[in-house]
Parts: sequence; C-alpha cells; structure tokens
Amino acid sequence: MSLPEADMAEDQPKAAFWSGQMPKILRTALALSSVLVFALALWILHRSLHQFTLADVQHVLHRTPWPAIIAAVVASAGSYWALTGFDALAARHVGVQLPYRRIALASFIAQAISHSTGFAALTGSSIRYRLYSGAGISGGDVARIVAFCALTFGLGVTGVVTMAMLFEPHPVGIAIALPASSVRPIGAALLACLLLYAGATFWGRRGFVIAGKRIAPPSWRMTAAQTFLAVIDLVLAAAALHFLLPPVGAPSFLAFIGLYAVAIMAGVISHVPGGLGVFEGLMVLMLPQLPPTQVLGSLVLYRTIYNLLPLVIAALLLAVVELLQRGRALTTTARWLGGTIDIMAPSLFAAMALLGGAVLLWSGATPAVPIRLATLQNFLPLPVVELSHLLGSVVGVWLLLLARGLYRRLDGAYWLALGLYAAGIVFSLLKGFDWEEAGLLAILFGGLVPARRAFYRKASLIEQRFTPTWAAAVVTIIGGSLWLGQFAFKHHGYSRQMWWHFAFASEAPRALRAAVVVAALAGAYMLSRLLAPARARPRAPDAEQLATAKTIAEASPSAEAQIALLGDKSFLFNARKTAFLMYARSGRSWVALGDPVGPAEEWPDLIWLFREMVDRAAGWPVFYQVSGEALPFYLDLGLSFVKLGEEARVRLDGFSLQGPTRSELRYAHKRAQKDGASFEVIPIEAVPPLLGELQSVSDEWLSSRHTKEKGFSLGRFDADYISRFPMALVRREGRIVAFANLWLSGEKEEVAVDLMRHRQDSGYGVMDYLFIESMLWGQAQGFRWFSFGVAPLSGMRDNALAPLWNRVGAFLYRHGEDLYNFQGLRRYKEKFLPQWQPRFMASPGGMVLPRVAADVAALISGGVKGLVAK
Repeated sequence: MSLPEADMAEDQPKAAFWSGQMPKILRTALALSSVLVFALALWILHRSLHQFTLADVQHVLHRTPWPAIIAAVVASAGSYWALTGFDALAARHVGVQLPYRRIALASFIAQAISHSTGFAALTGSSIRYRLYSGAGISGGDVARIVAFCALTFGLGVTGVVTMAMLFEPHPVGIAIALPASSVRPIGAALLACLLLYAGATFWGRRGFVIAGKRIAPPSWRMTAAQTFLAVIDLVLAAAALHFLLPPVGAPSFLAFIGLYAVAIMAGVISHVPGGLGVFEGLMVLMLPQLPPTQVLGSLVLYRTIYNLLPLVIAALLLAVVELLQRGRALTTTARWLGGTIDIMAPSLFAAMALLGGAVLLWSGATPAVPIRLATLQNFLPLPVVELSHLLGSVVGVWLLLLARGLYRRLDGAYWLALGLYAAGIVFSLLKGFDWEEAGLLAILFGGLVPARRAFYRKASLIEQRFTPTWAAAVVTIIGGSLWLGQFAFKHHGYSRQMWWHFAFASEAPRALRAAVVVAALAGAYMLSRLLAPARARPRAPDAEQLATAKTIAEASPSAEAQIALLGDKSFLFNARKTAFLMYARSGRSWVALGDPVGPAEEWPDLIWLFREMVDRAAGWPVFYQVSGEALPFYLDLGLSFVKLGEEARVRLDGFSLQGPTRSELRYAHKRAQKDGASFEVIPIEAVPPLLGELQSVSDEWLSSRHTKEKGFSLGRFDADYISRFPMALVRREGRIVAFANLWLSGEKEEVAVDLMRHRQDSGYGVMDYLFIESMLWGQAQGFRWFSFGVAPLSGMRDNALAPLWNRVGAFLYRHGEDLYNFQGLRRYKEKFLPQWQPRFMASPGGMVLPRVAADVAALISGGVKGLVAK
C-alpha cells in the first residue's frame, strides 16, 4: 500500500514548506497588525483626552438635543437605504433577476452585520457571498456583485474626498497636517483619476484586455448611478455624525464629509473590527477645533445609532420572520427572507454576542449612576452588588469567547448564550440597576430564541480552537474595556489597599478587580486554544482505522462508501466512531471524497470539523463528488459549487430485458451467450486464488488503453483492495475474459461496479453482458438500485445565464471527445435507462477554483506526472 501524497510532505524542499505556511503566517501578521493599530488608536485617544474625565464625555451625551438625535436616526436610515441600492445596481449589472424588496431586506441585514464587524462595502463580501449563493446565484455572479459593490464604495469615497480637497482645502489641510497649497493639487489629481475612469467607461464599452483577459467596466450610465448612490450614502452617514456634533466650531459640511470618508477608509484598511478606535481616534485628530470630549461623546452616540441600532433591528427582524415561518400567514418576501436565516444566523448572532460581551465589559469598567447605586443600597447587601459586578464582567468575557461557537453553529453555544444573556440581565440590574444594558441583553435574548434550528452541531465547545483573527477581535474589545476603565478612574490613585476595599461608593476598586479577572480569564482561555497542539498531517490509515471504516461503510446505504477501503485516503471520524469523512491532500487542497459516511445526523459536525482542521493548516477545503442532499451544509461553510456531472442509477425492481426499449440490451446479452460467455459472482473468500489471472486481465486492459492506474475516487488493481469484495466474472471456455469488483451497500440499497477490466479478445458486448448479469444478480439478491457511476460534465447547461464553469463544461462535453469520451460514456449509460442525479464539487471559488481543479485532477491521477502521462 503506497503512502498518500501528504505523507511525503516532510521530504519536500523547504521552499514548499514556506509556501504552505505563508497564508497562515500572513493571517497571523494581519491579526497582530490590527491589534497594534488599535493600540495606536487608543494611545491617540489617551493623549487627546488626558486633561478630561469620563464625566466630561457623559456630560456631552446628556446635553445632546433630541432633535439632533432624531435627525441622526433619519440620516442613518437614509444611508442604509442607499446601501441597498449598491446591491440592486450590482444585481442589474450582473443580470440577476431579484425583486428590489427582497434585495433590500436581505441587504439591510447583511449591512447591519458587517457594519458591526467592519464597514459593509468591503468587509461584507463573505456575507454577500452566502446570501446570494443561497438564493441560487452562481459563484461567478456573486464575485461580480461583490466587486461591483466594492467599486461603488471606492468611487463614492474618491468623489467625496476630491470635492472636499478642491472646495475646502484649508480645513482639510488642517485635519491632515498639510498646507492648503498642497491639498488642492492632490484633489485635482484625484479628479483626473475619476475623469479617466469615466472616460474609460464611455469609450471602452467593449472592455480592455489585461493579461490576456477581457475586462469590461460598467457602462457610463451605470458608473454615474454608482457614484451618485455612493456619494449619497457617505453624505447621509456623515450627516448622521455631523448632526450630533456641537454647531459651533465644526468645519463646513463639505469639508467634514471628506474627513469622514478618510476616517472610514482608515478603519477599513486597519482590519480592526468595525474600525473601532481607529475611526474615533482619527476623527478626534482631524477636528482639533472641537474639544475632544465633545467629539468623543458625539461618536459614542453615532456608534449607537448607526451600528448598534441597525444590528438590534436586524436581529428582531430575523426573529419576526422565523415566527412568521412557523405560522400560516406568509408573504412571498417573508418566505424568501426566511430562507436566508440559516445563512445569516451565524454571522448575525456571533456579532450580537460580541456586542453583548462588549456592553457588559464596558459597563463593568465605568462607574454606575450614583442615584441608582444609592437606591440599591437600601435593598441589597454589599456582597450581592460586588459579586454581581464581577460576574457581569465574567459573563461579558464568556460571550466574547462564545461568539466563535455561535459562528460555528454549535447547539451548545446556542443554549449557553441564552443562559449568559439571562445572567447578564440579572447582574446588570443587581450591580447598578443598569436597565439600559439589561434591556439590550433582553432584545439579544429575544432575537436568538427563535433561531434554534440554525444551530444544529453537537461538537464540543472546548475543542473549538481560536484563530488569530478571532483572538484579535476579542483582544480588541477587552483592550478597549481596560482602557475605558483606566480613563474612567484615572484620577483615583492606585494602592495595594484598593484590592481589599469594599464599599458601595468604592467603584474604582470594583472595576480594578473585574479588569484583572477579565484579563486573566480571557488570556488563559485564548492561550490554551491558540497553543493547543495541531492535529497531525494526513497519514495512511492503519489497520484499526480501516476496520472501523469498513464496518461503517458496509452499513451505509451508499455503495460508493466502499472506496474508503482503497487505503489511499485518511479518515476523519466523529467522536463515537459511527461516521467518517475520507480525504487526501494535494497542494493546498484538502479533498474530501463524497458526503460523510454514516448516519445523516452526524454529517454537519464532520463537515465542520473537516473545515476547521483544514483552516488550521491554512489549506482549501474541497468536497468532491457530493450529492445535492448535503449542499446546505457546504453552503454554511461559504463554499461555492460547480457541477461535475450526473450519476446514472437504475432501479432494479423494475429492470428487465423485455420491451422495445431494451432491444439493444437483449441483443448484446444473447450474442454474448451465443459466443460462449458465462457469468458468475464469486464470494470474497474465492477471490485470492484468482488474483494472478485477474492481474493478467487488468494489465492487458491498461496496456491496450496506454494508461496507468488511477486512485482516490477510482479503484485500482491492488491485491489487498480487490480481495475485500465479491467479484463479478465473465468466462469464455473456462478462461476469465472480464471482471468487476462489486460494491454492496448496507440494507440492500445499492450495488455498484468499481474496477472494470476485460481482455482484447473478450468478444462482442462483453461489458454489456457483465453489467446486465450483475444487475439481474443484484435484483435476485433483493437490492433496490444499481449505480453506473458518474458521467463527467453530463447535464451542464450552456446559455448566457449559466455559470462560467457550466459553459466551459458544456463546451468540453460537446467538443472534447479527443481528451475524454464524455458523450460516448453518457450514451453508453443512457441505454440502460437510468435515473440521473447531479454530483457537485464544493470548494473556494473565484481565482482559486482552477488551482483546486488541478489539485483534484493530480490527486486522481497519482500526481502531476500521472496527469500528464494520462
């Protein structure tokens, strides 16, 4: 038994090692850079606010007039409306037909999520991908929609900054520390870039050839609409913050929206979740004419209105739709939006958990309202208040750590989150009667309750390994709470006695104790997860694993599960060893063959475990030849799909050689019998004595086709492998002229032929005869189906609206007979009148797809050499 390619990785050159590790190193570096940028932003805020206290900021919050708050809410709503236009324009440009009301509802939810984790126009790509691919839009069209929205955002930012630099150079120069004489030329250069792009869209309608590929920009009318919508979005978003600033001392609105756009772009580039701290720090720096406390107070209100409020509304909207789904009165839009709940739930509720945790931590780092604390003193003993304050912060930490479990759809995370929200409500009320944060937690609790069906995985929470990106997000939020605690109590001198000072009015010691517990708890947990030993590289299965896989495969209703016994794939078992995934690695692609083998309820966990294992290795998860039954689970991973072909299956209880449609089969069967062919199925124990003769047949077949043995998804002549199955034989004059090993599924569901070989002088129609007799044998044994395997590229559509892969596949199917007998194989299987079932490959899409396809082809062919040598 030969080792899989992954076992030989240790012998590869060091360059290959660094090539495989580079993506992981880059992700870690990016996470560290976001933490460093956030720390720099906090340092800027610390320097700017060193003369002020938290009470000064709270004073600004309380003095903001209600008309300004209402105006900010209206402007924010207008901004979100403009953002839905991004998606509507993108869908029209790509040619996707979806009603605007559906796009608007789903887009709002996606924007609310991504604005909490990063600015939506760029960082909402993965959410858009899940949303639109779940609506049946192809991966290529989704990529074009995402690129269109990013371009729209870029046009808007560039246009706004250009206007501000050209018409308000002095305040912009003050903000970015450049002389006004330098600002206007920069604006003129940006304007020239915009005009060049506009000219390209007008005169270059047919597109441009770059690196041999034609790229067509949107039409000039579409570009004008993009720019207009993006500018409207930025103007309204900036207006929401401008309304909250004091009217005296602020720059003109035109200059302000330019500064706002610059701060937004910095937040996006920083990769800090939501641009938290970076956006605030830059706005404080770029508005030196205003007191920092006034700017920071307005920014707190702005974040609440523009980020927090939409996220809460999105959660409630999903809860309402879920409840409507359970009722009878459903509108078409509600039904369609309900179909997106499973797609959006992980991102939404993970963001909600991060929000809930942040609120509890930041509340624990700041003093309570004195009058409320004094009221509690009349009803509650001091130990209850002290313990509630400490436990409230602990709950906040656990919500942050639990967010990843919600994103991974763990049912344990769902139940624990509900418990933590409930505990947070109680502790918020007991520590200082903070009814505002208790109300927010209650809303988050109510939004999560109806989403139970979206959390179906049974995996252990403690086995979830933190990635650097998630660790960076948690560190950012906790770091923000620690800085906030330092800022709130910076005038309280530190002493050792603070640790043991307990009193209703002693809030600084209370916050200090909570901060230490929070930092210790989060640090210990994340280090234990980050430093958890990585799983070993894929290795050939040992005898015990093969025996376990054999037991599971023999009970599976899919005969193809028997390919696991080939021995060239590694196994990923569930905890109870009742199901498994078989996989191998080729390049960066970790390729799982088929759906998981075992009970269907175990499939989601195995699919996610495989994804997590591949993520730790910085690889690409690929699921090859999967059925339509499990597509929703692969969609949850954010993967794209390509159709590989169709599997031919014949129902045996209705199969016979009678009737006009079977005339060709009858003739082949009678002709073979007339030429002296005989058929038998020999049991497993009778196979070893015939291995020599079977080897001779196999070698002759390979030689006549000038090919070599394949693997992975195809059986090969290996003595250990073929000795595990019953064998269908065709003899002439006592000599074996053809054979096929038979895969037999559990519960007599299916029979399939695997390795099919015959001699050159086997006679007319010998393979027809072998198939017919095998089907009749399976029928006599009580099996329900007979599988002929997959016809590659079969059933692919070729029209203007079909995905690119489908059109390429359809072209190869029609014109690629010299490369592979695509049409001939389909016609051959068609004469048995099968039922055709589609098979897919789920993998990362976009530019990665060609490399994945090459990795899979090399895996099946035994390496690149085998692929080239046929």
